[in-house]
Amino acid sequence: MPNVAESPAAVETLADLLQRLGNIPLERVRMHPPPGRATVRDVIEIERKENRLCELVDGVLVEKTVGYQESFLAVFLSRVLGNHVEPRDLGLVAGADGMMSLARGLVRIPDVSFVSWDRLPGRHFPKAPVPKLAPDLAVEVLSPSNTAEEMARKLREYFAAGVRLVWFVDPRTRTVTVYTGPDQSKVLSEAETLNGEPVLPGFALSLKDLFAKLDH
Repeated sequence: MPNVAESPAAVETLADLLQRLGNIPLERVRMHPPPGRATVRDVIEIERKENRLCELVDGVLVEKTVGYQESFLAVFLSRVLGNHVEPRDLGLVAGADGMMSLARGLVRIPDVSFVSWDRLPGRHFPKAPVPKLAPDLAVEVLSPSNTAEEMARKLREYFAAGVRLVWFVDPRTRTVTVYTGPDQSKVLSEAETLNGEPVLPGFALSLKDLFAKLDH
């Protein structure tokens, strides 16, 4: 497994910790286990006992918060992607509780993800609750608690782990930023069409159709 987690820097204050995590809101940081001591097992246990999703970053549990609007868009995208992937038997589409260990001590949870069969050992469905796996496509539907710094860090981690395509969906601006590399991006407006190149050739989705659902 690649080791893509950032090298630990000196963390002497809570402000240092929040800055390292991307200046996220304090209420998203779990204090038990103490920051710096959490493990993948803690991610699994909190989801099982409290039905809360937490990412693991530098030994810190960071709650993933998703509002109704963000959840709706993620489910819509999951369905549309699944309709493209499943008939062609291209791989697996997972939703907002599809936890993945991108590197040692690093668990991320894309709102939607696609993993091609070629990435799965023996082309078998992963059995672990948090598989050691990087998706081909990672989709993040931005919520108000997501900071620019947090998302920039996620972007670096995704591509360092081997992700080939990342979509940042912003319900407030009704845009999708398409990343084919950490420094290669294009912003699509509501009037444009989202395609799956280079990961899912032939996939296309009108962003007008996606965001129009929010006006019902």
